[in-house]
Amino acid sequence: MKISGVDIRPGNIIEYEGGIWRAVKIQHTQPGKGGAYMQVEMKNLIDGRKNNVRFRSAETVERVRLDTKDFQYLFADGDNLVFMDKETYEQVTLPRDLIGTPAAFLQDGMDVVMELHDERAISVQLPDQIEATIVEADAVVKGQTASSSYKPAILDNGVRVMVPPHIGAGTRIVVDVYNQEYVKRAE
Repeated sequence: MKISGVDIRPGNIIEYEGGIWRAVKIQHTQPGKGGAYMQVEMKNLIDGRKNNVRFRSAETVERVRLDTKDFQYLFADGDNLVFMDKETYEQVTLPRDLIGTPAAFLQDGMDVVMELHDERAISVQLPDQIEATIVEADAVVKGQTASSSYKPAILDNGVRVMVPPHIGAGTRIVVDVYNQEYVKRAE
C-alpha cells in the first residue's frame, strides 16, 4: 500500500531502496522557504543498519504489512535463541541480535509474537511488561526523599534498573521490557 512520505508514523514498516525498514522516530519540519518534509529515522529489519531520510509530501513509499505468528521461547543456544511455532510445533532458531537488548528479558516458555515477511522472521515482540526478582539492591541512604530518588538494583536476568528506595533484594517487581524501567511491585 502506497503512502505519502509525510504520513509515516513511528512503528510503520516501509520498503525503501530494496530493504525493509521500521520507522523509529519522525520529525515533521516546515521550513520558512520550500515545502514541508518528514525527517524519518529508520532501522533496517534485515541487517540492523540505521538511516535518516527526508521525505517530501510528493514522495510515496510502500508500506509493508507483516504477518504475525504466535511463538514460544524455548532456550538460548550460544548467540542464538530457539523458538517454537505454537501451531505446528516447528522450531525456529534466530540470532540474539535480531531482538537486541530486550532479549535479556526472555524467560523459558514465554509467549512472543514473531513478525514475518515472506516467511522470514523480521522481529520478535516480547510482552511489554514482565515480572522479575531483584537479586541485589543498594542500601537506602538516610535523608534521601522517597518521592524523587531511585536506587540501582540488579534483576535475576542481570539487567540493571532503577527502583524506589523501599524495594529490596528478593522482591518481585514488574518491569517495562522496552524502557527497562521499574513499573510497580508484583502482586
